[in-house]
Amino acid sequence: MGGDLYALDFDGVLCDSCGESSLSALKAAKVRWTSLFDGVDPRIEEWIVDQMHIVRPVVETGYENLLLVRLLLEIQIPSIRKSSVADGLNIQEILENWSRLKPIIMSEWDEDREALIHLFGRVRDEWMENDLSGWIGANRFYPGVADALKFSSSSVYIVTTKQGRFAEALLRELAGVNIPSERIYGLGTGPKVEVLKKLQSMSQHKDLTLHFVEDRLATLKNVIKEPALDNWNLYLGRWGYNTEKEREEAESIPRIHVVDLSDFSKKLK
Repeated sequence: MGGDLYALDFDGVLCDSCGESSLSALKAAKVRWTSLFDGVDPRIEEWIVDQMHIVRPVVETGYENLLLVRLLLEIQIPSIRKSSVADGLNIQEILENWSRLKPIIMSEWDEDREALIHLFGRVRDEWMENDLSGWIGANRFYPGVADALKFSSSSVYIVTTKQGRFAEALLRELAGVNIPSERIYGLGTGPKVEVLKKLQSMSQHKDLTLHFVEDRLATLKNVIKEPALDNWNLYLGRWGYNTEKEREEAESIPRIHVVDLSDFSKKLK
């Protein structure tokens, strides 16, 4: 039979959600750390949201946006600092050292990952319930992607760390695309490498050429470490949430194809 299967990341590959995730994180941070935000100048909040667009490449799972919002606040306001890393910290250092910084601040702030995930999801749910058009409008699909999904002749799956209900809502309401919920593997469905193993093991996929499109280099490198996933063609989206340094590194890795948005849309169709 033949044909193609595309496993697609969502944020940074299909959808530019940084505006929404940054605003949702700010809303959630104000709920979680109300006293820290009391009396904060709106200009500082605007600065935080602006910086969130720069540091977005470090985010693997949505709740990390909350941590970044608070860390940026502590950088701006020394009097509220409770983390040992905020003093003298700059944006470039966050980009380069987030994997080291995250466990430090989680410990020093005594935060729980699952509680932050729940809060972030609840704030998004409330925004959607109270102002669906505003929540939808804070997101955008990358140019050409919606049409590529609509007219794709390939088998398409979504493999994301975003909570599945949000990805499904955006596909339906913003892109006009209906992907069955059983084809959306969101937060809680397991690590992406395990999802890829599951997809390739399905009998209906045995004759398909396998493609995995991501914007996080670290995720693609995790796939390469798994010999069982050697049959996957791997792609890093140049338009997504990654840095020039990461794109340059990806270019040096034979398994990874660094692709432009227009090429991706053509392949998907």
